Amino acid sequence: MNITIKQGDLLDQDVDVIVNAWNRNIIPWWLLIPQGVSGAIKKRAGFGPFKELGRMGPIPLGGAVFTSAGELPFKGIIHVAGISMFWVSSERSITHSVKNAIALANEHSFNSIAFPLIGAGTGGGKVEKTLKLMHQALVECEFSGDVVIVKYLKH
Repeated sequence: MNITIKQGDLLDQDVDVIVNAWNRNIIPWWLLIPQGVSGAIKKRAGFGPFKELGRMGPIPLGGAVFTSAGELPFKGIIHVAGISMFWVSSERSITHSVKNAIALANEHSFNSIAFPLIGAGTGGGKVEKTLKLMHQALVECEFSGDVVIVKYLKH
């Protein structure tokens, strides 16, 4: 696996699939104020992926589910439950989110995937610690494609 860390916008990456740092899917998506990665995805993808997500029910902490990409140019979106019901990320939630996202990428035979910093925004995690946890989780995974970890760069 080739891992690249870059600054930029997750939605501008040239990859097959992106990862949305989501919550456990307990609160209906339409009640949540769009913010962070999810807010950007809603603005550009439309509501389609989130309607699909809402029909899937609760996602275990660290779990991952796959939806269409809506109006975005990707083959799909992998939504991970990277934060708890208290809106806090942990080593476990970040690690499992990464591993479960890679498992779905493998299941769908994707060749490339882009991650945001899972749990570093709303989840309150520190950027460098989050990067370290994500990198450690990735090297424990089997994936023959390209992985991009995107640190958001405000325009």
